[in-house]
Amino acid sequence: TRGTGFDHDFPFDPAYGYDLDALLRTPAPEKPEGFDRFWRRMFAAAMAVPPRPTLRDAGGTADVAVFEVEFDSPGGVRVGGWLTRPRGGGVTRGVVIGHGYGGRDAPDLALPVPPQAAAIFPCARGLPTRSRRPDIPDQAMGHVLHGIGSRETYVHGGCAADLCWSAASALLELFPEASRRLDYLGGSFGGGIGALALPWDDRFHAAHLSVPSFGNHPLRLTMPCVGSGEAVRTYHDDGHPEVLDVLRYFDAATAARRTRVPVLVAAARFDPAVPPPGQFAVYNALPGPKELFVLSAGHFAYPGAEEEDRRLREQLVRFFAAAR
Repeated sequence: TRGTGFDHDFPFDPAYGYDLDALLRTPAPEKPEGFDRFWRRMFAAAMAVPPRPTLRDAGGTADVAVFEVEFDSPGGVRVGGWLTRPRGGGVTRGVVIGHGYGGRDAPDLALPVPPQAAAIFPCARGLPTRSRRPDIPDQAMGHVLHGIGSRETYVHGGCAADLCWSAASALLELFPEASRRLDYLGGSFGGGIGALALPWDDRFHAAHLSVPSFGNHPLRLTMPCVGSGEAVRTYHDDGHPEVLDVLRYFDAATAARRTRVPVLVAAARFDPAVPPPGQFAVYNALPGPKELFVLSAGHFAYPGAEEEDRRLREQLVRFFAAAR
C-alpha cells in the first residue's frame, strides 16, 4: 500500500489521511483541571532533590571529553548517562539531550551541539543502558504503561525530571557557567517528554523537539501505530477507558501551550511509530517564538532522508545561534 508517496507494508496508513493543511490545523486538547498545579508541584519536587552528580572518565575524541555521569532524581532514583565537554577553552553554555524510547548506549557526538557547550545525555529511569531498574520495564511497550493507573505514579512524570529538570541541575552543578545559555534537544520520546517538562523550568533558553510523541492523546488513542502509543491504545481499548483521565495530564500538546522559549519542531508527515497529527499538535500549540521543519517521514527509511537531515542540522545551528 501507499501513503504520502511511500511504499510500505503497514496494515494502516502512517499518514492517517492527513495532508499538510490538516496537520497544521490539529489542535491540542483542553487542559484538565489542575494541570498547571500538578506540573508545578512535580517540578518543585525535582528541584528539592540535590543532584549529587558524579563523573567517570570515558575517553572521547581529540576535541570532546566524554564522561559517564550519574545523578539523583525524584523517587530515590539514581539516573545514569553521559556528559561531554570541549577539550579546548572553557564552557560557556549547556545542552540537555533527551533520547528516543529505545534509550541510548552512548552519547551522540554527531549532534550539532554548539561550540563550548557542556552536554548531558541522561537515560530516563528504567531505560537502557544506564538507568535500567528491576522495578520498571526496559522495553517501550511495557515502560509506557508503568504506573499509568494514577497521575501521581505514572512513569512519565519521573522521566520529565530525569531527562530535563534533574539532568539540568546535575549539569549546572558541574558547570555553573552553563546557566548563561541552557538549551534542550529531544526526539520522539525525548521530544514529548521535553514538551511536558519545559514550561515549568525557566532555566532553559530554547529547545528543539524532533518528531515529538505524546501529543493529543485523545486523538492518538484512535490511531494504530508501531510505537509505544499502540500499547496505550490497546490497554485503553481492552477495558481501561479511565486511562485517558491520567493521559490528559501527560499530553505534550497541552503542555506546549505553556511554553514561552523559542522552539524548533521537526514534525513528520508520515510516521508509523508516532502519528503525525500528534506531532503537529505539539507545534501548533506553541504560543511563543517557533520554527517548523517538515520532515517527509519519521521512524522510516526513505530516499532523501540524508539531505533532509542535513538541512535540518543547518537550521538547528542557525536556530541555536539566534534564539535567546
